[in-house]
Amino acid sequence: MATEDKNRATAAAILPLVGGAANVSSIAHCMTRLRLGLHDRSLVDDEALKALPAVMGVVEDDTYQIVLGPGTVARVTPEFEQLVEEGRETAPPQAAVSSDDLAAQGAAIKAQQKAKNATPFKLFLRKIANIFVPLIPALIGCGIIAGLNGLLVNLGWLPAVTPALAAMASGFMALIAVFVGYNTAKEFGGTPILGGAVAAIIVFPGVANIDAFGQTLSPGQGGVLGALGAAVLAVYVEKWCRRWVPEALDVLVTPTLTVLISGLATIFGLMYVAGEISSAIGTFADWLLSNGGAGAGFVLGGLFLPLVMLGLHQALIPIHTTLIEQQGYTVLLPILAMAGAGQVGAAMAVYFRLPRNESIRRTIKSALPAGLLGVGEPLIYGVSLPLGRPFITACVGGAFGGGFVGLFNQLGDTVGSTAIGPSGWALFPLLDGNHGLGSTIAIYGAGLLVGYVAGFLATYFFGFSKDLLTEFNVSQDPAPSTVAATGGPHPTSDTDADADTNRANGPGPTDPGSTGPDSPEKAPARV
Repeated sequence: MATEDKNRATAAAILPLVGGAANVSSIAHCMTRLRLGLHDRSLVDDEALKALPAVMGVVEDDTYQIVLGPGTVARVTPEFEQLVEEGRETAPPQAAVSSDDLAAQGAAIKAQQKAKNATPFKLFLRKIANIFVPLIPALIGCGIIAGLNGLLVNLGWLPAVTPALAAMASGFMALIAVFVGYNTAKEFGGTPILGGAVAAIIVFPGVANIDAFGQTLSPGQGGVLGALGAAVLAVYVEKWCRRWVPEALDVLVTPTLTVLISGLATIFGLMYVAGEISSAIGTFADWLLSNGGAGAGFVLGGLFLPLVMLGLHQALIPIHTTLIEQQGYTVLLPILAMAGAGQVGAAMAVYFRLPRNESIRRTIKSALPAGLLGVGEPLIYGVSLPLGRPFITACVGGAFGGGFVGLFNQLGDTVGSTAIGPSGWALFPLLDGNHGLGSTIAIYGAGLLVGYVAGFLATYFFGFSKDLLTEFNVSQDPAPSTVAATGGPHPTSDTDADADTNRANGPGPTDPGSTGPDSPEKAPARV
């Protein structure tokens, strides 16, 4: 089947299971998930969605999120959007529905989900993630080109080409503040281009002729943090102008005052303050790993999965971006990536500890390749988190892997990533450090191995109680094959494992009655 037909078939299989075109209010996607706004949550068939071959799992948050995986989601989403548009055009007129009917429909479910996830702090973190997540594809592409350029330079190959590669790799980073300003204004309800215009001041070479706080400013000072602050200020200035400026003068006065006021505040305040904060972040990260590398890595690697579950990992995105902007790479991501290694090791231990449970073993076999490439959601939501204790032992594996990489940072062998987003084996092309690519790759690869082994051993020996083994290590009748939207058979999905788990432990992470996690993929959930 052609790729286009495969993607359209997947979209066509999903659409009726989410209530049809009329039930879809908004469509978006991140790196791994199709995110849908729905009018009536009760029309969604969760179990049938999970059984689709292309679907790795579902997560419910402010939007209904269908995990399709990197690459696939970017191809399925346009097909889904087209099907929804076609469905709306051909749908027969519907009888009018009163506001009371709409309010009553699914109100309890929506209220429950929003009560769990709509805390002010988490909403703020989501906004921050929504600013930076759209930048990740460019960070990845430019980061890989930077790595390739560094390799060619070290080998002395293609000297006529490497300057061009350097320009490709560095161009985006030189102007990243503009993109951050644009996305910030868009996310906070202002005019995006005004946010970009104000943020552009930060990278304009002419700021080198300006003195602030007794110091000469430098282009790029304050970086992405300064751009974020400048754009937020521009949004508030713009909104104030919209309230007080007469409509006849709005088109002239509002943009001028927005750029003028927020621009002056940026030049004579925000650039200096944000520059000091950015420098402090870089200094602290270097100090942390230089002085407490093994211990810091152990803590960071062990806590990252719980941070993802709570949605708090999104706070790290601006820190990663600041470090990449300052140093060329972030030293935190390779350590945090060890959490995914612990997850893989834990899943392999579950596979061997439950030899009679065909359903869970099939789930692990189908999800393991994605886990090795850093896409941890299928293993998290389909295996370790529903089982409970294996999730904790997966964190132990991540802690040992993080401690290993942190130890080498402490010994002077810095391991960093030139972009955020990828993890696991997919991070290898983005690695960089201070002692050559070979040494950096060896340390990171050894860290993954430590994470795999530690996660496996911790789960194999401590991940199951006798009651849990009795409950799950039983033979099950194989579920009937489901015909894939892609045209082929598909093994049993997470559904069987989740159903058994829910009987033992209550609602699972995607059950509307659970207290499940925040969406890991507002910021990139690759662990």
